[in-house]
Amino acid sequence: MDPNSKHLEAIQTWMQQALMFPGQAGLQEETVIHIAPSHTLSATQRLAIYQRGYVARLLQCLEGQFKALCHALGKELFDDFAKEYLRQYPSSSPTLALLGARFPAFLRETRPDQEADEKEPWIDFMIDLAQFEWDLYSMFDAPGHEGKAYAAASDSEENLQLQPCFSIHKYDFPVNVYYSAVAGDQDPDIPSPREHFIAIVRKDFRTAVFNLLPPQYAFLQKMTEGSTVQEALNWTAKLYDKPENEAREAWMDWKKAWLEAGFFIANIRSI
Repeated sequence: MDPNSKHLEAIQTWMQQALMFPGQAGLQEETVIHIAPSHTLSATQRLAIYQRGYVARLLQCLEGQFKALCHALGKELFDDFAKEYLRQYPSSSPTLALLGARFPAFLRETRPDQEADEKEPWIDFMIDLAQFEWDLYSMFDAPGHEGKAYAAASDSEENLQLQPCFSIHKYDFPVNVYYSAVAGDQDPDIPSPREHFIAIVRKDFRTAVFNLLPPQYAFLQKMTEGSTVQEALNWTAKLYDKPENEAREAWMDWKKAWLEAGFFIANIRSI
């Protein structure tokens, strides 16, 4: 290995530690080694500018990825959680796109009522909301089907399969309802818990969220596992103890809206 590369790696490691953990004495002592003073500022003062700016930029990024959660918690409390998150999970990627990937899990791991026999519902909601926002955010850069044809009504249902930029989720709170209200500049109350099923899909670079009924979620879940439409219908009918013809009638209603939304692509299955 080139000794210069090893030296550069050591400086980069020091710089990241200095930016994320400005209070560590050992890091401060090395400041004068790696940073030269200016005519008006000492090495420590110059580093402090970057320390404040670096953390502020990361907080701004997390607030952008979790807008509704920031609204629900309030900026001050959100920033407290975010700063602790950044200390435990400092950014390790050249892009900030993945900065919040572990934030929902962090909130789950560090919830203040961790040891309590009875958990606080508002904390459950905050974790659910964070997970929803990350699920939604993740779809913006996920591999998609842009530039290719989506399934149409004329395609045989035997050839229908879910497109790559599609996901379904189950939550314990109506997080999409809350998120939509915040996005519409409203100040909604924290909702009561209830099962909430959604589908997220991106079509032609536009991401959309669809609320699902439990049977729709069950049907799409089987489709994500690779089942055909008929196999998913049979399974859903059996799950809800409904006649197969009733399940097919429901599918015909779902199919029109879901084709328009870009849920499906047509794949010619091998014989």
